[in-house]
Amino acid sequence: MKPRALIITTAGINCDRELAEAFELAGAEPVSIHLNRLTADPTIVDDFALVGLPGGFSYGDAVAAGRIAAQVMRTGLYDAFRRALDRGVPMIAPCNGFQIAVQVGLLPGPRDEESVADRPPVPSVALADNESARFIDRWVGIEVPADTRCVWTRGLDMSPETAVLPIAHGEGRFVASAEQLEELERMQCVAVRYAPEDNPNGSMGHVAGICDRSGLVFGLMPHPERYTRWTSHPIWTRLDESLMRVDPPGLQMFRNAVNHVREHASAAAACDAG
Repeated sequence: MKPRALIITTAGINCDRELAEAFELAGAEPVSIHLNRLTADPTIVDDFALVGLPGGFSYGDAVAAGRIAAQVMRTGLYDAFRRALDRGVPMIAPCNGFQIAVQVGLLPGPRDEESVADRPPVPSVALADNESARFIDRWVGIEVPADTRCVWTRGLDMSPETAVLPIAHGEGRFVASAEQLEELERMQCVAVRYAPEDNPNGSMGHVAGICDRSGLVFGLMPHPERYTRWTSHPIWTRLDESLMRVDPPGLQMFRNAVNHVREHASAAAACDAG
């Protein structure tokens, strides 16, 4: 059976269909559910093997990007999210989803991965205004650290020509203290970086995305769900055919997560049988 992927929608979200399609192409069954329904019954989250926080402009990004949606989730869904992580559920949060995940407390997440926090941790990183103070909408070069623990980005098969992702944000500059950034590096929680010569928003350490200590929660400002077909590449007609014999990097990320779920389920079944 296909693992089920929960797509959380609410007012202002506009990338939920792309996220659902990415999960479907990767072999999952996406189901979109409104945030209001989930906060009324958080146990709904327990029925899913994958979770996606889509991009967009939740609640019009009133007050600050993702702030309102994050507060609703922080008070109403954090416990459900923690239960999901205890079950090994991969979560992805592109763009506005990244902004939300940081403010909910999912990223970087609790510092002690062996214990479940009684309440959401205080956010220790932020996504601030772009250094240019302008909205940026273009493709950027990316790099994936070889030692990342992120289940979504490990082992991506990319060439310099195909290692790109689209961005579209005004508040995407990754900000953290020097100590926090050093800890993220040490814990192998930097999941993806902007190419050194192509940092579009002035992010510290060229950080484009991070994961939590479990490697399951992945937040990033670029949109991998918009790069699941080679025809989405900005110059795909000029790419050598040999480069397109593998899936685009965006789709590879979603396949990684779906495969992780299947392997986790197989291991659990084997343990039960034994």
